[in-house]
Amino acid sequence: MGDVIHALPLAENARASGATVGWVVERKFSGILDGNPNVDRILVADTQAWRRSPWALETRSSIRRLRREILEFSPGFSIDVQGLWKSALVARAAGSPVIGFARRARREPASALLCTVPVAPSADRPHVVDRNLALLVPWPIEVRSCAPGASYRAGLPAPEADAFLSSFPRPFVLLHPGAGRSEKVWGEERFAHLARGLIRERGIVPVVSWGPGDERRADRLRALLPRRPPVPRLDFAGLARLIRASALFVAGDTGPLHLADALGVPTLALFGPTDPSRNGPYRDRSGVVTRMHEVSDDTVLGRAVDLLSARASTPL
Repeated sequence: MGDVIHALPLAENARASGATVGWVVERKFSGILDGNPNVDRILVADTQAWRRSPWALETRSSIRRLRREILEFSPGFSIDVQGLWKSALVARAAGSPVIGFARRARREPASALLCTVPVAPSADRPHVVDRNLALLVPWPIEVRSCAPGASYRAGLPAPEADAFLSSFPRPFVLLHPGAGRSEKVWGEERFAHLARGLIRERGIVPVVSWGPGDERRADRLRALLPRRPPVPRLDFAGLARLIRASALFVAGDTGPLHLADALGVPTLALFGPTDPSRNGPYRDRSGVVTRMHEVSDDTVLGRAVDLLSARASTPL
């Protein structure tokens, strides 16, 4: 999810320059782009399914379909944002020049062989959003907007989220205990300490956010808190609506954290193994906590209270 959100400014700036924008995206994240006014065509890849069944007839058919759609779109150039073999292969399928990161800046360095226009991003701007924007320079496309924006997602129909929010008190803080990797997890007990402190000091309601794979962590955290109706399973539009309604979003280095930042919601971003100067919130970095496993729970609580106070004093 984070890779898609961090690339949103590429589409926004390309569209502002007058370009027609197509986007090849993994199936499970394609919903993030639904309703995006800067994307003219969404082309769906399902590389996870392809890898599970590489020799299946359905896999070959799906790959041929995607290649046909890419060729029909016929871009003047392709941008390989991920710096992987799979992304470079997809970009080359268009038969047009491929702009991508130079070898040393790629996640899979050898895949630079498939890029016709290598770009070495400046070390002075390490954030992944700025690195991505460097890929617009060779065309050239003027960069007029840098920050990812996803407000279009929160404006789409989301009846499940609306029903939940209509019966829930405001303001509330959204806690997201899940993470894609274990070293990015802060821990349910620590989230619970934070939630109890916010109830005590601010009288604010904690809500537990979750997504696929987060169910057990979310259940354990809810068991440590006052009983409240659980958040239902939500699609991307519903998640965006829920996040936008919150007073503060608390999470580790996860896709929903980057979605919250792209929605303009204050974030308390808990970072341990990853570098927030590269992967942290882009719009507002005041809520970044580094070395999360070493920082005390009360320090994190104090930061959360400060962020809520700042929001309360900011004119709407």
